[in-house]
Order: sequence, then C-alpha cells, then structure tokens
Amino acid sequence: MKDRTKKFVIDNIKLFRDLPKTEEAKIIGKQLLRSSSSVGANYRAACRARSKAEFGAKLSIVVEEADEAVFWMEILTEAEIVDKEKISKLITEGKEILKVVAAARKTTLQK
Repeated sequence: MKDRTKKFVIDNIKLFRDLPKTEEAKIIGKQLLRSSSSVGANYRAACRARSKAEFGAKLSIVVEEADEAVFWMEILTEAEIVDKEKISKLITEGKEILKVVAAARKTTLQK
C-alpha cells in the first residue's frame, strides 16, 4: 500500500503538469496536488505510528484527503478542464485507496 499511495501521488503530479495553463486549472490542480500528496505522506506516517490511536488518526487523514483528491479530479472532468478518459483510471485508483483505507480505519477503531 505504501508503493500504491506513492504512485498515486506521482500520477497526480504528472496530471498536474499536463493541465491546461488556465487560472482555474492551476487553482484546482494545486488543490489536487495538496490532497493527493497528503494521501501518500500520511499513509507513510500511519505505518510508523507509535500507537493504535495515532495509527487510526493518520488513517483518518488519509481517508479525508483521498476523498478530497477524488473530488478535485471529478471537478476537473465535470468542468471540462480534463478529458474524462484521461483521468478515469486515476479517479478509480483514488476511490480504491479510499475504500481500502476506510476499511482499515474502521477495523482499527473497532478494536
């Protein structure tokens, strides 16, 4: 999962580089970069957590940021800034990461 979340960040960086050079693409793209990079960084931090509570807290951040990243990608497509076909795999990956981490968080918090 560490490699998967890292690749998610890198793929979003590549997407950002290919965005149109418009003001709205730049603003939304930066929001996407912040949230997607937080997914990778906080998942990595969760893996180094010193307690179950810290682990659960970091996973909660990953869930929130993954959901936000998916939101910004949806905005990019719905506002017709990026072609849906170009970003669909990345949206799917964001949703899958969200599902996996949300399930892990739920399990952690139930124990």
